[in-house]
Amino acid sequence: MTPNEPSKQAEQVRAMFTRIAGRYDLMNRLISFGQDVFWRRKMMVKINFPPRAVVLDLGAGTGDLSREVRRLTESASITAADFTLGMLEAGKEWQSIQRCNADAMRLPFENNRFDVVVSGFLVRNVENVEQTLAEMVRVLKPGGQLLILDMTRPRSKVLAPFIRFYLNRVVPLLGAMITGQKEAYTYLPDSTQSFLKAEELANKMKASGLHDVEFETLNFGTVAIHHGMLPEY
Repeated sequence: MTPNEPSKQAEQVRAMFTRIAGRYDLMNRLISFGQDVFWRRKMMVKINFPPRAVVLDLGAGTGDLSREVRRLTESASITAADFTLGMLEAGKEWQSIQRCNADAMRLPFENNRFDVVVSGFLVRNVENVEQTLAEMVRVLKPGGQLLILDMTRPRSKVLAPFIRFYLNRVVPLLGAMITGQKEAYTYLPDSTQSFLKAEELANKMKASGLHDVEFETLNFGTVAIHHGMLPEY
């Protein structure tokens, strides 16, 4: 493997998402009880889009977040990038949104290109969070905004057993029934429970050079929205 080639683990994750791409949106609605739509819109409220904003949706998947951006700003130039080409191909309504097959740890964009970088349910899937954050920051313009929506480990010790039961038992069963891919929906709880706490991700964002880093947790502390700004020169 050369420095620019994905690892075996990354290729396995890509293959997994390729297999579930056709039912990905349906499963998201089912396992979140439709709340994933609310989470994305909650994230959008935190963004101050400049006129004719240049926006990167990293880990865009089937394009839900890109379409939320377009809903709010018709003048924005939006690039939807994802490591899994099959996810981009499974999405619909890509009009006026540019698609790009790209690795989050090795982005094919020049420095300081984007006013806003958004990411939904990506960061817990990457092999190196620090490298991914560094790439996100590299392509941001000075004064640009980075927002990350992802699962996180809940703080509540009271609710934790019930959340673990749902993630470890119910979600894989639904995944097997709807997609025939139980393994993929076993990966979801595994990746969530091994991921950073919300405070830890916030600290890594600060270490990457972002300022004014804040986060908000939702859904009994199982989902977090992080927001940070790249300082002006």
